[in-house]
Amino acid sequence: MARRDKPTSRPESGRKKVPGREDTARRRPAPGRRRAAETGLVTGEPERLQKILARAGVASRRHSEELILAGRVRVNGEVVTRLGTRAVAGVDRIEVDGRPIGEREPLAYVVLNKPKGYVTTLHDPEGRPTVVDLIEGAPVRLYPVGRLDYDTEGLLLLTNDGELAHALAHPSSEVSKTYVARVRGVPTAAKLRTLEQGVRLEDGITAPARVRLLAVRTDRRNPRNQVATVELTIHEGRNRQVRRMLAAVGHEVIQLTRTRVGPLRLAGLAPGEFRYLTLRDIKSLRHAAGLPADPPGPLAPVPAGPERGAAGVPEPSPAPSPRRPPSRRPGARQGPAGAAGKPPRKEMRRSATKSSRA
Repeated sequence: MARRDKPTSRPESGRKKVPGREDTARRRPAPGRRRAAETGLVTGEPERLQKILARAGVASRRHSEELILAGRVRVNGEVVTRLGTRAVAGVDRIEVDGRPIGEREPLAYVVLNKPKGYVTTLHDPEGRPTVVDLIEGAPVRLYPVGRLDYDTEGLLLLTNDGELAHALAHPSSEVSKTYVARVRGVPTAAKLRTLEQGVRLEDGITAPARVRLLAVRTDRRNPRNQVATVELTIHEGRNRQVRRMLAAVGHEVIQLTRTRVGPLRLAGLAPGEFRYLTLRDIKSLRHAAGLPADPPGPLAPVPAGPERGAAGVPEPSPAPSPRRPPSRRPGARQGPAGAAGKPPRKEMRRSATKSSRA
């Protein structure tokens, strides 16, 4: 029987094949996919829609879910309202409010001193006031990063930088958050060590924390009633974590204020007031979250005018300009009447001479 020869491969066109170099002509991505790959949005595998939106910088994952449920997200022209929907970044056309996610809107960063009695959300079904109501004249739509309880006060960041919001909320970034709590009773040294080493809660043992006892106040009418001020620094973000930690060691929280998130501090803001972060603040915060320091897009213009506060909260009076300490050089003058309203030295000498003559 005659042996059949194996079919030979087709001769390649006159192009020479360079060893070690793959032929990429057949797998060149489509133009739209190439643009998405340049921005780092393409993955090639189906992912949850809220994850794609957060990575694209639209909003945090939790707020991206709110956008989906509100019917503001379209995939390939169809409105999506189911949270389990998956898409392929860079292949499917994803739009938020009619704008493709590749077209990033200007970024804005606001730090707010949240007062008690406001809900940390965009919309409250019970009709309670929200933290967004306090931000007047924002150039873009802002989303709160993390959550402060209805009765908790203090520093709250609002931004539309979804990448930063996701990094700050994720425990792996280990961005520290500092709280000051007023509690009933005085924690002992053993209880403070327990808070530092970790407290067993319903959802597991907390990570190590930094704890300081700042002050102790005694009720004059009833000396048995004492109130302590405790400072805790944590990097987790569990629901009502600080309150539950203190309750686990036997101390009820009377007042809770967040004073710091990473490099951001609350100093200078009264309850209900807010300010826009400077570029230096933004870079420092993104670096603390383990992200590239430069913002991933252009910054929105800050509204002109003085720093705004909450509706009904009077604007703070401008701080007095710093004054130099009075000079101690001999013969130096502080204005026409001296440093403290006294006559100049020459006039004092003349008056003393006249009195001696008299």
